[in-house]
Amino acid sequence: MFTGIIEEIGSIAQIKRGGKTLELVINAKLVLDDIKLGDSIAVNGVCLTVTHYTKNSFSVDVMPVTFNATNLAELSSGSLVNLERAMAANGRFGGHIVSGHVDGVGKVIACDRLENAIVYRISLAPELANLCVAKGSIALDGTSLTLVEVGENYLSVALIPHTQKMSLLGRKQIGASVNIECDILVKQMQKMHSKPAQNSKINSEFLHEHGFL
Repeated sequence: MFTGIIEEIGSIAQIKRGGKTLELVINAKLVLDDIKLGDSIAVNGVCLTVTHYTKNSFSVDVMPVTFNATNLAELSSGSLVNLERAMAANGRFGGHIVSGHVDGVGKVIACDRLENAIVYRISLAPELANLCVAKGSIALDGTSLTLVEVGENYLSVALIPHTQKMSLLGRKQIGASVNIECDILVKQMQKMHSKPAQNSKINSEFLHEHGFL
């Protein structure tokens, strides 16, 4: 589990490509402080497992399902990436609940500066629009943000100066791809609402019998 508060920006030191797999070696500093084999680190918002590490870098594998569902396939040697370690049990929850499981990939379709903020408009698959709520939470490339506006095929967010500095999103240009993870609480609520509870004993007859109707 992550919070969407980016800890540092790392860089791709090496990349080995298979058919639809990747082996990444990522240069970093802060996230290496207490690193262990098997740790989870979010790379551009994608939860990946540490398979090897040195004092300057760590390695992860990208399997085909992740290759197909995220923008990690676009990385090359020297690419910069957002990094966040899994949340410690005694840590502050500064962002929102982020699982590191990407729901889709959008593209930057507009970018405007509004005084100290940068407002981004990102394309959004129609099936994800129902999972996004204005003033709700969204993770873009692993960065926890508040949704400003949600349309049928787009969303917009505004980046404060700190977020512009600490994450890669503030450097994205029109046409750049962005990993999108919708709020897991909204996803759970939609599932509960769209599918009636199985084997539930609560029905109109039950409510009438117990004086609720």
